Amino acid sequence: MRKVYFDNNATTPIHPEVKQAVEPFLGELFGNPSSIHWAGRDVKGYYEIAKEQAARIIGAEGHEIVFTSSGTESDNHAIKGVAYMKRDRGNHIITTTVEHPGVLNTCRYLEKRGFDVTYLPVDRFGIVDPEDVKRAIKKETILISVMYANNETGTLMPIGEIGEIAREYGVLLHSDMVQALGKIPIDIKTLNVDLASFSGHKIYGPKGVGVLYIKEGIDIDNLIHGGHQEQGRRAGTENMVGIVAFGKACELLECEMDNENERIEKLREKMLRGILEKIEGVRLNGHPELRLPNTLNLSFEHVEAESLLISLDLQGIAVSAGSACSSGSTEPSHVLMAMGIPPKLCQSSIRISLGRQNNEEDVEYFLTILPGIVKRLREMSPFYKKG
Repeated sequence: MRKVYFDNNATTPIHPEVKQAVEPFLGELFGNPSSIHWAGRDVKGYYEIAKEQAARIIGAEGHEIVFTSSGTESDNHAIKGVAYMKRDRGNHIITTTVEHPGVLNTCRYLEKRGFDVTYLPVDRFGIVDPEDVKRAIKKETILISVMYANNETGTLMPIGEIGEIAREYGVLLHSDMVQALGKIPIDIKTLNVDLASFSGHKIYGPKGVGVLYIKEGIDIDNLIHGGHQEQGRRAGTENMVGIVAFGKACELLECEMDNENERIEKLREKMLRGILEKIEGVRLNGHPELRLPNTLNLSFEHVEAESLLISLDLQGIAVSAGSACSSGSTEPSHVLMAMGIPPKLCQSSIRISLGRQNNEEDVEYFLTILPGIVKRLREMSPFYKKG
């Protein structure tokens, strides 16, 4: 059976050159980079190179990069770190209703500990109004946290405008940029972002490594306490396999990103045209233009997403229903609900996210299989009326 993977926003296959780059660190390059003897010195240089590679792709400096275990850890470190460092100045945090659980659940945790959180609404495309951000700021506001690209819909947020507002009012800005890295250009300084989260397994690296960008001069509390690794900002022996992989993945993205994203976007548009031509009652969720080049979120009227996923999986096609972090939940997507999409359509929605391994044959196979599955599932629905 043919296998087609269209769930790259959940995780990506490791790039062959990334795999090759880390192999020595599973063998002869085994040292602890914090050690001063030869085994530590053998790997320390690779650690510094990886920092520069990770920094360069976002327009940062190497000393502004902190390696973590994941994008979620980076979100937690940024938000809790600012909250506890700044709590003598204020206790107010601003975020949006469509953030990743790594942000939303961290904010809810802080609410239970005396912090005040404003969850801003979004429009029908899933975009927050920068003017709403400005209006929400008060003298107690210490942090704004808004993602750059939504993980479910691919919709892009106006981070540059929000960054200007944050700078004007002297409020720190954090952005979860996990889905944006490698798919759209990022110039962290131009965007006026103070803290940003990234993840290795979304950019063809392994799971278990992330990055937190901390702008020079910004001081936040540590999330993990212990030794003096990461310039004293994140304790724990450095994950050299993950760190080298993250750096190599960034280096490859710099070389491949423009051409690959153009190719992937063409595949996405071919897929969307084909679906809309072959199947009636389909809704595109998210902004039609201000979106990632690889992502489609679609609602199929009178079709349960779970049944659609299972049926596609039986044909070797992997897609998802919203975020992988919310798998197992019976609740409609909080992102789609926040956009005002009716619950029935939310539960009829799937996310298709393409990657570097996908090609035209994958899209054509999908367009061959999908219409028949949708037709069969609709015929089973008591609410569907033909024609």
